[in-house]
Amino acid sequence: MNDQAKILIVDDEVGILKLLEITLKKEHFTQITTATTKAEALAHIANTTFDIILLDVMLPDGDGFSLCSAIRQQSTAPILFISARTSDFDKLTGLSMGGDDYIKKPFNPLEVVARIRAILRRQREYGQKNQTSTAFEYATFVFHPEQALLMVKGKPVHATAKEQELLRFFCEHPNYVFTTDQIYERVWGEDVYGEEKTVTIHIAKLRKKLGDDTKNPKVLVNLRGIGYKFIPPAGDNS
Repeated sequence: MNDQAKILIVDDEVGILKLLEITLKKEHFTQITTATTKAEALAHIANTTFDIILLDVMLPDGDGFSLCSAIRQQSTAPILFISARTSDFDKLTGLSMGGDDYIKKPFNPLEVVARIRAILRRQREYGQKNQTSTAFEYATFVFHPEQALLMVKGKPVHATAKEQELLRFFCEHPNYVFTTDQIYERVWGEDVYGEEKTVTIHIAKLRKKLGDDTKNPKVLVNLRGIGYKFIPPAGDNS
């Protein structure tokens, strides 16, 4: 249920905090915590396990990018950037630091609600899948979703919750081609619309963690103008 989800909103604009808080409460999200500074946000995260974090980029005592990186040292909770900084570079930076998605200001608060619902629904579905003891074993990596464990060439590699969800999607559909829109719908949520860069940046991060050649990938292959295909590394044992 919505009222069980713990949400942290970090923004130095009090008006935006109030707008989001009022909108979310109308949609039956009741466990909402707010912060206006980086320090305040980190203090909340140290004491509470949140289900989702909404994060502005411009803060009075630092930027949201460095805060996102610090959060990732303590939490795997989905992070949704909401920012007036809308350049491709800013979005790339936010997602590269560990963000799961990026919404541009000004925004429709109902769009934020839709994204939150999609993220929480995907979390529930992913958690239910992970109750089964499925493991994906390949020549270069082994992935145990139920343990949130990714081993690449025998060594554990940290992956965010969204990266693990994306990896499981590919492992469950080897050698199939998916467009970026299809991947976004299946991994981020079918009733919201994202941008191509959200998918491409996450795939680029996943390639690096899997040891795939970023310039000439062999595992997560980009078919230009068509989409992406997961090709299991040779000698898989699955």
